Amino acid sequence: MTTIPGYKAGTWTIDPTHSVVGFSIRHIMISKVKGTFETFNATFVTTENPLETSVTASAVVASINTNEANRDGHLRNGDFFDAETYPTIDFVSTGVRVVKGDYLVDGNLTIKGVTKPVTFDFEFGGFGGDPYGNYKFGATATTEVARADFGLSYNAALETGGMLLGDKVTITLELQGALQA
Repeated sequence: MTTIPGYKAGTWTIDPTHSVVGFSIRHIMISKVKGTFETFNATFVTTENPLETSVTASAVVASINTNEANRDGHLRNGDFFDAETYPTIDFVSTGVRVVKGDYLVDGNLTIKGVTKPVTFDFEFGGFGGDPYGNYKFGATATTEVARADFGLSYNAALETGGMLLGDKVTITLELQGALQA
């Protein structure tokens, strides 16, 4: 059985004030644009064996924020996420494993009604108590997906060659969760 210093079995919920659900995508082939989903939730259920942990998570599409209101509106419409028809992006884990000392969380990611398997690289920041008596964990989780796999195929050709948007999207989660009593 895998042991992690400070690890405890129980149900953990994400603290949204100390967590970020973010993404980045190549834009006009020269830089990356970043964004976040402002409204999200996640629950981790841990057992004595960390490799039996399960995760469910959801982000509200309408809460997308790239710091540009017009772009955010376009991302919410049918060219991209179609927030009215598909209001959430969802993740359900299917397993946890360790490969060469790294934790990997496998699961199914559903975007715009399309479900695909993904693997998050999961880096523990640690466990500890806060000043209010809560027991917390910190972690960073990352994965890369092809947006076209989820029906997010909108793009535009550039006059200088290439496309407006890259296909690969990096998803980065900065997480802080609290053990529930």
